[in-house]
Amino acid sequence: MKKYKSNNNVVYSCKYHVVWCPKYRRKVLVEPVSSRLKELMIKKCDEMQVDIIEMEIMPDHVHLLLEVDPQLGVNKAVKGIKGYTSRVLREEFKHLTTKIPTLWTNSYFVSTVGGAPLSIVQQYIESQQTSQRKKGGKIPNVTNYNCEDKA
Repeated sequence: MKKYKSNNNVVYSCKYHVVWCPKYRRKVLVEPVSSRLKELMIKKCDEMQVDIIEMEIMPDHVHLLLEVDPQLGVNKAVKGIKGYTSRVLREEFKHLTTKIPTLWTNSYFVSTVGGAPLSIVQQYIESQQTSQRKKGGKIPNVTNYNCEDKA
């Protein structure tokens, strides 16, 4: 797998670990629902050009490791996957309409994955100001910058 992807104007590496549950955390994601869910998620992600790096369906939750174009955004990707899979699965498996009012909860967990640790990125950004000063460039001090003052 390539380290970076690109579209017309952005080079990126945006990987996310996403987890969500069925409503009331009901254990409804068992065969044959789980197999069909995998198929539907692959189809929807292909349509949205979202890469599924890893996927695991548990009876009461879903784990995905996704690479998402930042111009699409992880929120739109997750909403698209959840909306599409809920609609199709509830049409195909009628027991999903009687056990729970909706298939998925409104919420989900998301965490970024990969890249350098936060402390390393902070050191890198701090060193940029130091290296710019050495070159004679002027950098405004934005340490105490408050956006509310400018509104």
